[in-house]
Amino acid sequence: MNIDIRSDTVTRPCADMRKAMFDAEVGDDVYGDDPSVNALEALAAEMTAKEAGIFLTSGTQSNLAALLSHCDRGDEYIAGMDAHTYLYEAGGGAVLGGIQPQPIAFNEKGEIPLELIKKMIKPDNMHFAKTRLLCLENTVGGKVVSLDYMQQATELARCRGLSCHLDGARAFNAAVKLGVNISDICRHFDTVSLCLSKGLGTPAGSVLVGSKVIIDQARRWRKMLGGGMRQAGFLAAAGLFALEHNVTRLHEDHLRTLELGNALGGLPGFKLQAAPDTNMLFLDLEPEYYNLLSDDLQANGIILTGQRWVIHKDINNDDIKTLISLCTEFAKHHA
Repeated sequence: MNIDIRSDTVTRPCADMRKAMFDAEVGDDVYGDDPSVNALEALAAEMTAKEAGIFLTSGTQSNLAALLSHCDRGDEYIAGMDAHTYLYEAGGGAVLGGIQPQPIAFNEKGEIPLELIKKMIKPDNMHFAKTRLLCLENTVGGKVVSLDYMQQATELARCRGLSCHLDGARAFNAAVKLGVNISDICRHFDTVSLCLSKGLGTPAGSVLVGSKVIIDQARRWRKMLGGGMRQAGFLAAAGLFALEHNVTRLHEDHLRTLELGNALGGLPGFKLQAAPDTNMLFLDLEPEYYNLLSDDLQANGIILTGQRWVIHKDINNDDIKTLISLCTEFAKHHA
């Protein structure tokens, strides 16, 4: 069987999750009548200590609904240069909302330096877009951003009149790594987007949480963006199962990633960018050497792309041993 380490988005629902989906009670969610969707939104809000939640089709749609709810046309949001809200979501805020991004390079910790946030907040002047929102991300490239930094950054933003949004696509990974409740991360932000289809292993969907006022705005934007699904309870049931069963197990992915990183870091010719923090491992190999490695691994049933390897719930201990063995053999012949 193939071992797919491209991303934690490639997971498949387990048998128990499929049963929960099959047995889900459903209704028309646009009318607010789907009990499974309502239960998922309520559970996400409770877990994050927010007033309300809304189930959306994807992390991209969830982040976009947040941007549109926080900002008006001609406003600006600050985000990391490599952040998903800026780089990987097709410019939706700018294209659909007329919202200008102000990207700033992350530091090695996955933080936007505080002094640069201060510098990039525009003065109240007709020549500039109005800076309205600070967008952070956690995790960033698999790195956990500290609670202290999130507190400092959001306090700075609020002192300057900005709202705060977190792209928490893998925020549960961060919470598990830090040993805190997800609410300890979310409390710093006005809105948080939580992806269900990455480490938590559902087929699709994200939940955006925040105040009732802003979630009501996001619900209107969701409809406009084509995200008003009808009997969406089948997908929501998968999300409920994930929140109830797949959060604490994330530490298994972290341990397996660390085991893989420790093994590969000791091989001749191999180098890691850094020790893995959560479920992502980044190699730092010369392109020619990596291409040879990639060809060798793919010939042995490993599905991968690039030098980012992601471990997830469908990767078990035997798969890690297989990866280590294949890389060890490769290193012997190419050192």
